[in-house]
Amino acid sequence: MKKRELGKGQLEVSSLGLGCMGMSGGYGPAKDKNEMISLIRKAVELGITFFDTAEVYGPFANEELVGEALAPVRKQVVLATKFGWKANTDGKWTALDSTPVNIKRVAEASLKRLRTDVIDLFHQHRVDPNVPIEDVAGAVKDLIKEGKVKHFGLSEAGVKTIRRAHAVQEVTTLQSEYSLWYRNPETEIIPTLEELGIGFVPFSPLGKGFLTGKIDDKTSFDSSDFRNRVPRFAPEARKANQSLVEVLGSIAAEQGATPAQIALAWLLAKQPWIAPIPGTTKVDRLQENLGAEKLNLSQTELLRIEQATSDVDIVGSRYPEESEKMTGL
Repeated sequence: MKKRELGKGQLEVSSLGLGCMGMSGGYGPAKDKNEMISLIRKAVELGITFFDTAEVYGPFANEELVGEALAPVRKQVVLATKFGWKANTDGKWTALDSTPVNIKRVAEASLKRLRTDVIDLFHQHRVDPNVPIEDVAGAVKDLIKEGKVKHFGLSEAGVKTIRRAHAVQEVTTLQSEYSLWYRNPETEIIPTLEELGIGFVPFSPLGKGFLTGKIDDKTSFDSSDFRNRVPRFAPEARKANQSLVEVLGSIAAEQGATPAQIALAWLLAKQPWIAPIPGTTKVDRLQENLGAEKLNLSQTELLRIEQATSDVDIVGSRYPEESEKMTGL
């Protein structure tokens, strides 16, 4: 599998990574642990070297899963995890906490769960409005000096926050949502990342599954699937947004590919310092996603994809209102 360099070439990863969140919940019940360990190890066999997790996934269970799965090949892979949350009094992880003391506490706990002595990439999961980003960057800078973290990243941060953090501790990557049905980063974020030499790690590059063409207005989700609360996944919104998938399907048929592969190939063609992290819990979907790397879309084809999808008016916001307020954008 081809490699990509992020953050002025400081961090080398496979062109496609693997988002591991869904293995421990979020899109329904947690999957069988042994099956997910096998899936992660299969990903390594297929050339993936970049794995994304967070303490809040599970919570904790996902880091433990990823740590166990990758322990035998630890030196071959890049582990990315995240900090920045705390549980409310009711036990729900809806409060932010990026205080330096919490960042360092999370780092120590994550190191143990991941079965490693260093975190390759440590992302602030969401911007904490109560903690100056300079303090956040400074805390991670301390961890880097101590050899516990290699690289600092942000997630869903705006341009001003990125610049302020970068002035204290070099930001290697920004992880934010970016796909053919959420292209907002193109306006300000991507030009800023290019200017500063920061890599981009798009999450939900397949629109939380919608761009695969396997979801329509009649699809039902498990009661624990967070998409039940997402306005863009309301039945009427899915019906309205189906035209985007139809466009992708038409282009995919011409290429002998799938809609998911076209969506990922488009992302890979945008910049050489973009490394998407599609998530999956199935080996066949993993192999399908990796097939995107073999698609060489011409500039004409890329322009056609962009023009065709730009004509589709996406219905519904990407998060519930309370979650959207936490993005920092």
